[in-house]
Amino acid sequence: MLQLALCDDNIDELSNMVQLIDLYRTSRQLSCEYAVFSNGFELISALDKGKRFDVYCLDIIMPGFTGIDVAKEIRSFDKTAPILFFTSSPEFALESYAVKALNYVLKPISKEKLFLTLNELLEQVGVERDEDAIIVKSSEGIQKILISNLVFSEVIGRNVLYHLRSGKVIECTEPFSTVCDNLMKYGCFIKPHRSFLVNMQYVDTIANHQIVLQTLSSVPIAQGKAKEIKQQYLAYQMERE
Repeated sequence: MLQLALCDDNIDELSNMVQLIDLYRTSRQLSCEYAVFSNGFELISALDKGKRFDVYCLDIIMPGFTGIDVAKEIRSFDKTAPILFFTSSPEFALESYAVKALNYVLKPISKEKLFLTLNELLEQVGVERDEDAIIVKSSEGIQKILISNLVFSEVIGRNVLYHLRSGKVIECTEPFSTVCDNLMKYGCFIKPHRSFLVNMQYVDTIANHQIVLQTLSSVPIAQGKAKEIKQQYLAYQMERE
């Protein structure tokens, strides 16, 4: 389920965006939900309360918190979430690049323009690709987790927690040894500590005692294991090149 945040202080533009996204998800049979915000303050307030989205669609020119301000807030906790800017002025293109926006679309937003932008977005985030995934059973039911969305997993007591890129945490009761066997097959995971598995796609820095991730979470490294972890990460990066 793809979660979108739509933020625009122009109610007519926001209404148009909602209608077009409804058309898009129906035509593509896309499983997605969206939340609507009429100004940047509302969205930032939701983020401060821990709400997270897979994609952010932001108007740039808004009173108070501009779309650029909101994007900077998003980037403070999520370095990779796609951000789409929709604006009536091209003058903010350079600033949008600074916050690593995925796309910069000039208004008015037509059906053709939005559909093309969303098609490109889905190609980027891999929603429609036959991606590697695991199936887990949580208190919410059976869930599919894309490997590309899984940042790290940890075991606490008898519970395994899957930490996703969106900030969501899926909690399951299963042996951590089974989780390790399932995830290590994908080649992008390392085990820096007996209680943690980390997706190397999300590693930001590796210190002697911890790994800092792009989501700003940190994972401990077992004593004496830092050199091995750094070598594994280096080998992983060399294989990708």
